[in-house]
Amino acid sequence: MSETDPRPGDTVQALPPMWSWQEFVDRARAPDSIDDGGGRRERGDGQGGDVWAGGSWEEALRLAEDGWTAVLPAVEAEVAVLRERAGSEVLTTALVPAWDVTGSEVDVGAYLSGAPECMVDAVPQRISTRGRVVAFLVPTAYANTTAHSAVRHRGVALAALCSAIIASGHSVEIWSGYCGYLSATDRFASVARVVSAAEPLDIGRLMFVMAHPAMLRRLWFAVWDSAPEPAARRVHGNSYGYPSFDCFPEDLPEGVEDAYVLPYLSAEDRQWETADSALAWCREMFTSLGLLRES
Repeated sequence: MSETDPRPGDTVQALPPMWSWQEFVDRARAPDSIDDGGGRRERGDGQGGDVWAGGSWEEALRLAEDGWTAVLPAVEAEVAVLRERAGSEVLTTALVPAWDVTGSEVDVGAYLSGAPECMVDAVPQRISTRGRVVAFLVPTAYANTTAHSAVRHRGVALAALCSAIIASGHSVEIWSGYCGYLSATDRFASVARVVSAAEPLDIGRLMFVMAHPAMLRRLWFAVWDSAPEPAARRVHGNSYGYPSFDCFPEDLPEGVEDAYVLPYLSAEDRQWETADSALAWCREMFTSLGLLRES
């Protein structure tokens, strides 16, 4: 919808960040500020019906509480394979100081003490980042014609990779972002922390967040339906947003830094057509980010 490249400066409607899964669910459960909101509306089986939404409002709430466990066996099998690639540690390249008789800078203290190795160079070295917190911002929105299979393939692959990173000794913080355009220039944005690094991983919840259409078409719609009436009316009146559905680091609250912002699910993307192609694409992306070792 944007006439130019999407940018965070286009944001004209934004909700306060939701810092926990419970806060997100409570916001979705809050009374609607408009009388025709789409989040909890009963639907038939046609376009825009319960099947399109991924389930009824009551089913979405049950999945939010209990997690989507039907797909766990497949995910657990992938995690076992990916854990070998994540290894016991993730390595990154950092510049560390090295002292010698030659170098680019003088260590004045060492020089004055008479040490011959008084010159310092910054030397690239592979070091372990085991135990760090890896933060992701995952765009939730996609076009209304997007097939459930694409949503599922992408979500299962991302959930399996995040689980493998946790299994390798790291902590993962996952933010769900619902952002889009209301006109050619006006953007809306909202984010919720759905997995905290401080809590045990709930893989059933992660699967629902990443791979189930009701996360967007029931819960996120309901979050905006309960927003202040002018904002809710505008988002609903514009079909809950148009592309681009990109999220940006600026959409996250202050203090959340160095998050990996993933691309949104586009109808033109071919990598989500099968489970294998989705996993292959996500493996390549996570490897390029240094989160998985090359095979």
